[in-house]
Amino acid sequence: MSGTTTAAAALRRRAAGAGANRWVVLVVLCVSLLLVAVDATVLHVAVPAVTEDLRPGAIELLWIVDVYPLVCASLLILFGTLGDRVGRRRVLLLGYALFGVASALAALADNAQVLIAARALLGVGGAMIMPATLSILRQVFPDRRERALAIGIWSAVAAVGAAVGPLLGGFLLEHFWWGSVFLVNIPLMLVSLPVGRLLLPESKGDGRGPWDVVGALMAAAGLFGVVLGVKRLGGGEPVASVFTVLPLVVGAALLTGFVRRQRRRTYPLVDLRMFRRPAFSTSVGCIVLAMLALVGLELIAAQYLQLVLGLSPLQTGLRLLPLTFAAMAAGLAGARMLRRFGPRTMVCVGFCLTAFAVLLLTAMGRTDNCALLLSGFVLLGFGLETTLFGAYESMLSEVPQEQSGGAAAIGETSYQLGAGIGIALLGSVMNAAYTPGVAGGVPGVPTSASAAAGHSLGEAYEVAAQLGGPAGGALRRAAADAFVHGLHVTLVVSAGLLLLGAVMALRLPRVMQCEGEGEGDAVAVPAPRDAVESRVSV
Repeated sequence: MSGTTTAAAALRRRAAGAGANRWVVLVVLCVSLLLVAVDATVLHVAVPAVTEDLRPGAIELLWIVDVYPLVCASLLILFGTLGDRVGRRRVLLLGYALFGVASALAALADNAQVLIAARALLGVGGAMIMPATLSILRQVFPDRRERALAIGIWSAVAAVGAAVGPLLGGFLLEHFWWGSVFLVNIPLMLVSLPVGRLLLPESKGDGRGPWDVVGALMAAAGLFGVVLGVKRLGGGEPVASVFTVLPLVVGAALLTGFVRRQRRRTYPLVDLRMFRRPAFSTSVGCIVLAMLALVGLELIAAQYLQLVLGLSPLQTGLRLLPLTFAAMAAGLAGARMLRRFGPRTMVCVGFCLTAFAVLLLTAMGRTDNCALLLSGFVLLGFGLETTLFGAYESMLSEVPQEQSGGAAAIGETSYQLGAGIGIALLGSVMNAAYTPGVAGGVPGVPTSASAAAGHSLGEAYEVAAQLGGPAGGALRRAAADAFVHGLHVTLVVSAGLLLLGAVMALRLPRVMQCEGEGEGDAVAVPAPRDAVESRVSV
């Protein structure tokens, strides 16, 4: 009897140790995500320095900037499902190692081709890390209430990373050379590798049937083509260009073939039956719509702050910081809001709040209105993060644990696709509203100059500077007015997309279901001492 009591007490102590350890695991996962999120934006401020040092051509410079998100988005499903097969911890640690090696190559690159290759390797490492963090989080926190809090912290860290990237890059460039924006990753990865190997739990799917290598390659190639075509559209390339149409057509054909292949297989790479669940498919749709409506808008807002209001890049970053802080607050409060209001109300209200913020920003004009921008960006950040938090949490909670890698990859892919389509769509709306106000003719300005100024506001300013005098001033004012008009039209379109998302969110569950996830199930991570003994070597 005493032996049984002692064993029960020991089991309770081990459970307590595991409970404490899973929050340490969350810290490790958040550091991983922070590095990937920072690296997606840290290069933006270093582009002038890279251009001056390496002298890349226009196409090479485009690939230097775009190859990282392009490769990362293409490989998310491949590595997410591979983690389900061979072990998510193993894929994550390999991603750490590859990310560190690629960072060193990028920092020491002496020509554009090496930098492009290094950025592509960084994209591969990022694709290995991102879905693994979410799927391990799904395993470590089986209790939905705790998992909601963990996802809130995870998403808040993602918001911090996106904002910290340009600020960190600007700080490093003031004191070091451009390669330092990559070199900073190496010490963090050197710490993350041993800590992750010691603390992170290994987990796999059920392992039934062979891994569909052909299907994985079809998904990767198809996503690469679609994302490349969308990015070219967002960059202002002609819609009828063969280099835009061909990737889109080939990518769509490969993804169609991938879907048909998965439906025929006994053991599919991605179980498409997940999309039959209203909460899962609706969550994925909400993620796409939220990013579609807002990522392109953020890019246009940065142009407005710099070109219309005349703020410096650092001042622009500081103006956008309230959006990040509001997103962090929403992520940290998300678990409590989800328990109180449920997924349906939370996501729907998040969409409506974001739409209200977008419409509020239509009051922006040629003059700086700091109070308006502050209130608009705070509401925008809080509403967007509330929406994404509720959608991600509902999506991840709708799938069995053994499919969490594939589900996380689908969520991250939806995020990337929504962002790319948003830049293309809202960029097209912006151009359609801006161009007639300038290219149609400005009094006192030659027709050829007006036509050239109709391509973009930056080009209009260059043409105005070349003209000089009253004609240059008139062209500059007309271009700024046309840009503000285009911004207002884009904001209204974004609000419409967000309200469509609010309607879509009505298909989500009304309440947060936690049945079958009692406290006894929360022991998912071994205590540190036992973890060392039970690890599978990488």
